[in-house]
Amino acid sequence: MYVKDWLRKWLLAAIVCLLLLLGCVSYIFFNSLDSDSDSRNPYAINQTRLQVNDLQLYIEQHYKNLEQDFYLQNSLQTMSNDKKIGILVVQLDGRVIFKSTNIDSPSYIHIKNDLHYDLSASKAEPEVYKIAFPIIEETTQNQIGNAIFTLRKDMVLAEKPNNSNNYLIMLVISLLSIILIVLFYVIVNKSKKDVLLPINNLKKSTEEILKGNYGQKNDFVKNDEIGDLYAVFEQMRIEIMNLNKQRLEQDQNQKKLVSSISHDIKTPLTTVKAYLDAIAEGICPDMESLMAYINVMQANTEKMSRLLDDLLIHSLKELGHIPVTLKEQYSKKVLTNILHPISHYVHTTGIQLTAPTDIPNVLIQVDEHRLEQVIANLITNSLKHTSYGDSITISITVEQQALKIIVSDTGNGMLPQDMPFIFERYFRGSHSTDETIIKNEGAGLGLSICKHIMEAHNGSISFKSKQNEGTTFTLLLPIC
Repeated sequence: MYVKDWLRKWLLAAIVCLLLLLGCVSYIFFNSLDSDSDSRNPYAINQTRLQVNDLQLYIEQHYKNLEQDFYLQNSLQTMSNDKKIGILVVQLDGRVIFKSTNIDSPSYIHIKNDLHYDLSASKAEPEVYKIAFPIIEETTQNQIGNAIFTLRKDMVLAEKPNNSNNYLIMLVISLLSIILIVLFYVIVNKSKKDVLLPINNLKKSTEEILKGNYGQKNDFVKNDEIGDLYAVFEQMRIEIMNLNKQRLEQDQNQKKLVSSISHDIKTPLTTVKAYLDAIAEGICPDMESLMAYINVMQANTEKMSRLLDDLLIHSLKELGHIPVTLKEQYSKKVLTNILHPISHYVHTTGIQLTAPTDIPNVLIQVDEHRLEQVIANLITNSLKHTSYGDSITISITVEQQALKIIVSDTGNGMLPQDMPFIFERYFRGSHSTDETIIKNEGAGLGLSICKHIMEAHNGSISFKSKQNEGTTFTLLLPIC
C-alpha cells in the first residue's frame, strides 16, 4: 500500500477518535453546567416543593393567628427544626411575622429585591438555597402573604437520579485516549521505518555516488512511493555507472588513439627521413633509383596524411563540430573531380576499379571536400579488405529524388560479429589473415566520420556485406 493511502486511513481513524473524544468532553462539560444551574432545574423545584409542602400547608391554615399565637409558632418552629428548613413568613407589605431563627433574620424585607419565587443561592452561602411560595387564602384564593424557605443544597438534590452515564463517558474517553496514543505511535513508527530510514539510506547512496562509487545496489521491496523512488534511483545509478564506464573507455580509447597514431606516424616519418638522408648523401646512382626512393617517400607521406586527417576530424567531432559547408552544385562536375584522382590511385595498387561512365548531372547541396573524404575513406576501406585479383566498383544513379552512390568490392567482407559496430568510434574489426593491398591499420575512426559527414548532408550511409564475398556501401544525397 502506498504511504499516502496508508497515512490517509490512519489519520482518518485518529480524527474520528478525536471527534468522539471532543464529543465526550463536551457532554461532560455541558452536563456540569447544568448541575451548577440547579435553580433553573425543574427537578430541583419539584424536589423543593416536596420538602416544604407540609410547612407550606400549615402556614396557610394558621396564617391569620400565627403572629399572636405562640403555640402555633412553637409548632411551626418544631417542624422547621425537624426538617432542618429555615422559615420566614412575610406579609404582603414586607413585614416579617414569623422567623425560625433570630440569627441574621430581618424584621422587614424589601419585596421587590429580596423575594424570589425560584431557587437562588447567595454569594456568601453558595451551599444554601432560598425560595419563596405565595400564601393563598383558602376561601377567596387571594394571596395574603409569602413564605420564604431556606434549604441546604444537598436537600434539594438529595434524591436527584444518579447519572451513571458519566462513568461510561469517562471510560469511553479513556479508551479513545489509549487508541489515539496507539494510533500516533504506529504513525510515527511507520513514518520512521518506511519513510525516514529509506530516505536516509538513499542519502548515503547518493554520497557514495558523489564519491565515484557506483557499485552499491539499492533494493526496496515494498510497492509504494518509496519503492518507486528506489526504482528510479536504481535506474539512475545504473545509467550513471554505464556513462562513467563509457567515459573511462572513451578516455582509454583516446589515449590508445594518440599512442597508436603517434606510433603509426613515427614509422613512415622515419622512413621518409632515411630516404631523404640517402638522397642527400648521393646514394642514388641514377634517376631510376631516385624515382624509386621518391615513390617510397610519397607512399609513406600519404599514409601520414591519412592518419593526420583522421586525427583532425576526430578532434573536431569531439568538440561537437565538423565544419560542413553545403553549397548547391551539379553532381557531375563534383563527382568527376573526386573520382579522377581516386581512380588513378587505385590503379597504382593493382586493383581493378570500375568507375561510372555516365554520372547523373543533378543539383545537390554538398561540401565537395567532405564528400571526397567519405568516398576516399570507403575506397581505402575496400583496399584494406581486397587482395590482388579483386575489384572495386563505383556506380552513381538517381532514385526517388536522391543521388545514390554505391561503392562495392569483391574482397574478404566483414565478420557477422563486427557488423553492428562498424560505425562506432575506435572500432577496427577483426583483421583478415589474407594478404591485402593495404594493411588494416588505423584508429577505427574512418566510418564513424563518414556517418557524421553524411548526416550533416541530410543524407545517409548503409552497407551490406558477406564474408568472403565482399562489401557494398551505399550513400544517399538528397536532390535539390
